[in-house]
Amino acid sequence: MSPASGSRARGPWRTLRRLADPALVVHLAKIARYWSYAHVEPRRRLTAGPGLRMSPLASLRNGERITLGRDVHVGERCYLWAGDSTGRIVLGDRVLLAPEVFITASNYGVRHGTPIAQQERREADVVIGDDVWLGAHVVVLPGVVVGDGAVVGAASVVSRSLPAHCIAVGVPAKVVGWRPGYVPPDDVAPGDAAPET
Repeated sequence: MSPASGSRARGPWRTLRRLADPALVVHLAKIARYWSYAHVEPRRRLTAGPGLRMSPLASLRNGERITLGRDVHVGERCYLWAGDSTGRIVLGDRVLLAPEVFITASNYGVRHGTPIAQQERREADVVIGDDVWLGAHVVVLPGVVVGDGAVVGAASVVSRSLPAHCIAVGVPAKVVGWRPGYVPPDDVAPGDAAPET
């Protein structure tokens, strides 16, 4: 037997030993438990219209406070984290979430003198209108309303509301233009947030 054929013969046994390693079994059980509480259980509790396409790698919290419209697409490794008590996440129809979008309806306080993990959380609804596209790595913070038809560029942080049909980018996200063919109201200019209602 040549040295090469001997190493091939040991290959399957080495693979079987690795698969039977108790540490691997424990690790796989931990992963299964994580996906149970981070995806499977909250997905059962959310409300969704027909045509939902959600990556099995999406992470959800408090599904009972998540509402998704018709034909919503939730990409790989997206996070939809509704608040623990009141903060809701509402997505309209035909919303597209690119990979790794993070939407949260809850945030920690930052008062001096109290450890952050022990501070009261600020919860506020996040509402994303119809036909909105959030690019890869977009972060949307509590209390934000994104108007119908808005497009938010990759890696932007949406910390305040955005008007309908805008194109917004940056940290924090600012309006830099409008979807082609849309005429914005006179009281909203690029760089503005949504007008107060």
